[in-house]
Amino acid sequence: MKLFKQFFLLLFVLIIVSACNEDTVPKPKAFLRLAYNDADYHSVNTTCPYTFEVSNNASVTFNNKCWVNINYPTLKASLNITYRPVENNLNELLQESEKLTYNHAIKADGISVQPYINIDNKKYGSLSEVTGDAASSIQFHLTDSSKNFITGALYFEVKPNYDSILPAIKYLEKDVKHLMETLKWKN
Repeated sequence: MKLFKQFFLLLFVLIIVSACNEDTVPKPKAFLRLAYNDADYHSVNTTCPYTFEVSNNASVTFNNKCWVNINYPTLKASLNITYRPVENNLNELLQESEKLTYNHAIKADGISVQPYINIDNKKYGSLSEVTGDAASSIQFHLTDSSKNFITGALYFEVKPNYDSILPAIKYLEKDVKHLMETLKWKN
């Protein structure tokens, strides 16, 4: 019995000594790889004073003021577009659009603005990307500077965690740019 106790004591000491030879390092966190299909687009025709193309992955709903909700159910995101007629109030509309963007500055790490000008189709505006944990990551506005003005904002149905939703933001940014490029004023 004495030999049996000595054997287990020696085995216990060997296990402890051998376990201390290497430093244990925690495994790095795994990151989810998100892959999205290339978007196909179709034209949206309405009785509103503008038309545009939207992804086949989205559903489009208009209201009686020509406001639009473009819903992306698989991404749990929506692009909300507001239409306003220009009635000698272009500066006011531009200020409201800018104010909407900069309301997110509290949570934002940064805001980058890209101007958009298409003289041939009378489209003038900007696309703003809000980095950080802001409620809306992408915002834009377009106008013909005489009759029509629209603003748009992208929202996700989840708590904003910029690092987690960045792939979806970049994917939907392409759709927003495509919408801006294909938008046509009817009047």
